[in-house]
Order: sequence, then C-alpha cells, then structure tokens
Amino acid sequence: MTITNAVSAMAGAFIMGSLLLNNANMFAEVSWLWLTFFVGFNLLQSAFTGFCPAAKFFKAVGFKDSDCCVKD
Repeated sequence: MTITNAVSAMAGAFIMGSLLLNNANMFAEVSWLWLTFFVGFNLLQSAFTGFCPAAKFFKAVGFKDSDCCVKD
C-alpha cells in the first residue's frame, strides 16, 4: 500500500467512524462532527500546502511513496 492510499483509507475510516458515532444511540452527540470537520479541513489544507501529518507518519513507519507521478 502506498502512502497516498494509506492516507485516503485513514481519512475515510475517520470520517465514517465519526459519522457512525454521531448517529449511534449511545454516542449521539454533535461533538463527533468536529472530528469529521478536522479530517476534511486537513485534507483541504494539504491539497494547497502539501503538508500532511498523516503522510509523514506513514512514511516514518515504512510505507512506500507512489511512483505514478514521477516525471523524468
């Protein structure tokens, strides 16, 4: 799995998890939507700045960079 795929998978899992926790009867609270907002904001700012903490983490633990965008 590449870093890009890992970041996308983690973001999707966090978004779905926070929405499920918000809708679960035991955890029904609007505060879980802040997690969804944080993940979305982080994805948006990383598109403009190129800085992604999750990508740095996955690179540190040994995930490989994608070769699809390498230009010669």
